[in-house]
Amino acid sequence: MTSSNVAQPAPKADPGAIPWNKHTRQQLKPGDMAVDIVIALLLAVILLAVIYPLWFIVVASLSDQGAVSSGRVTLWPVGFTLAGYQRVFQDARIWTGYGNTVLYAVLGTALNLVVTMPAAFALSRLEFKPRRVLLFLFTFTMYFAGGLIPNYLLYKQLGLLNSMWVFILPGALSVWNLIIARSFFETSIPEDLHDAARIDGLGYFGYFMKIVIPLSSAIIAVIGLYYFVGHWNDYFTGLIYIRQEAKEPLQNVLQSILLANQTNQMGTGNGGQNVLQQQQLADQIKYGVIIVSTLPLLIIYPFLQKYFNKGVMIGAVKG
Repeated sequence: MTSSNVAQPAPKADPGAIPWNKHTRQQLKPGDMAVDIVIALLLAVILLAVIYPLWFIVVASLSDQGAVSSGRVTLWPVGFTLAGYQRVFQDARIWTGYGNTVLYAVLGTALNLVVTMPAAFALSRLEFKPRRVLLFLFTFTMYFAGGLIPNYLLYKQLGLLNSMWVFILPGALSVWNLIIARSFFETSIPEDLHDAARIDGLGYFGYFMKIVIPLSSAIIAVIGLYYFVGHWNDYFTGLIYIRQEAKEPLQNVLQSILLANQTNQMGTGNGGQNVLQQQQLADQIKYGVIIVSTLPLLIIYPFLQKYFNKGVMIGAVKG
């Protein structure tokens, strides 16, 4: 019998050691527990600081504005009323603006993804020789732009003024999102998959459509959310390039409603109770407009939360 087959004596257990199994958690020292408590309290304060302003706007939009002005509204509505929302939705333009914004956001986001993902994939391939030059040219546009007047003249020559395409075509590609997607392809898609795809007879297009895209749900959701929010909040484009009310997005319609109510308030009498009531109604409309414009995004975001959590870690771990 060789020495390798001789049973070795088991090491003696430390009598002071805590028995361990896979269900045993590491015991925290008092100092570690204190740090965890401080971190939890700090996060709770930050969470409250982020959530409370939004909650206050919701509560204020449902409360009597006299109670809001006097500081009696904190956590719950006081003098429940829907007057602000009624005035907002009485304007027929609100539904046209909603429809336009949904159309612009959906079509714009779809075009953004169709342009961004293939471009990012091409720039992530090491065998694509011009990729560094092209990436430099893309990045150059992040720091230097033509300016408002040249853009206006260009859009006019292209026939984009007073057209839905002015919201969609000029912003078809975001260089920042392009860089994020390229980093994802470089760090999260193993090159072995490309080698296996080549063995199976797939070209670059087949590899991109059948392998890369199905594995890129996280980055597609994150970039899609960024693009969608950008289109939804696009206020400046409608203000500069649109002169037809039928083509105005929601943000510009809401601005018109606010300005109309402020004008009515300024033109009402000389002081007195009527002016106070107009001011309170204008404030209620202001809160209602904020909720109306942000509610769709608040509804959509929870469904993309899990993908967003994955996407924010893109490039954090490489190996």
